[in-house]
Amino acid sequence: MTPPPDRVAVPAQDREAIRAFARGLGFDVVRFARAETRPEVQENLHSFMAQEIYGDMGWMAANADRRADPKVLWPEVKTAIMLGLNYGPSHEDVAPRPADTGVISVYARNNDYHDVIKKKLRQFAGWISENTGADVKLFVDTAPVMEKPLAQSAGVGWQGKHTNLVSREFGSWLFLGEVLTTLELEPDDAETDHCGACRRCLDICPTGAFIGPHKLDARRCVSYLTIENKGQIPRDLRPLLGNRIYGCDDCLAVCPWNKFARDAREAAFMPRAELTAPKLADLAALDDAGFRALFSKSPIKRIGRARFLRNVLIAIGNSGEAALARAAQERLRDESPVVRGAAVWALSRLSPALFERLRGEYAPDEGDDDVRAEWAAGT
Repeated sequence: MTPPPDRVAVPAQDREAIRAFARGLGFDVVRFARAETRPEVQENLHSFMAQEIYGDMGWMAANADRRADPKVLWPEVKTAIMLGLNYGPSHEDVAPRPADTGVISVYARNNDYHDVIKKKLRQFAGWISENTGADVKLFVDTAPVMEKPLAQSAGVGWQGKHTNLVSREFGSWLFLGEVLTTLELEPDDAETDHCGACRRCLDICPTGAFIGPHKLDARRCVSYLTIENKGQIPRDLRPLLGNRIYGCDDCLAVCPWNKFARDAREAAFMPRAELTAPKLADLAALDDAGFRALFSKSPIKRIGRARFLRNVLIAIGNSGEAALARAAQERLRDESPVVRGAAVWALSRLSPALFERLRGEYAPDEGDDDVRAEWAAGT
């Protein structure tokens, strides 16, 4: 009997052919789940939305219904093929950096993983479609799909207390991509939680962003503050950021399951030397062309120069290096008010005497309320 067009059945053994093709493309994990979200996951999502602790990420609330259930996004979908790509760093890559350098999250020290994975997913999804006739849709963290719960249902790993995925094979270091399809495949066994009583990820957070296991106040998360947050970083949180200028790996790096982690094989994820311990003074001097050239293939380019230099200047203010006061002073007349405001704060921290001398000389423009507030607040 021929299955209906939206329900293409494939023998269980063909899963291995699918798995083999995906591994040939470089994927480290290939597993299958029903394209559905567990009720408790949907409840947790709606609870998070109700608390309104997602900051500037209004797109989460706007797409909550579709995010909660893949079948709302695509009613005909049957299977989620979950794919993982290892980006495990070496021990040196997560070691502390000197105060006059910036710390960039491991995942952003080379090419944008979205581009790398999407290229592989297109090849994979095209092969699925050609060989089965099934419809496919592919996603890499860019659509309202709850990929971590789906990955847990597929047995890729489980969501740790820090809300990130943890794998028994790769620890904390897996990028995820998924192909949703009308192809009906036997699901793999789901993974269970193996965190036990451990709470290292919760306790290490520099800003205290976790309000409990599996509960994150995004507005306090360093990754949110340095990437998603569009305005000035709240004054009480700035000293807690240290020299983290894009993202944060603290809760990932401390996980005991990383004893099973492996170094990444994908060349596009190998850290570029200039992004491993970049000098804050050099970064603060970047104009728009220099910023775009340095981060041409990096996810950092997406936040733009102004937000990035804001982060750099916060790190300069936290450095305790008086010599960096000049780098802050040079940004007091920057074209971006976000940059100017962060420069004022950094200067007030590193050289209060110079800050006082310059108060009148660098009067804010009319309507430049945020910068005016920084000058008024001082240290």
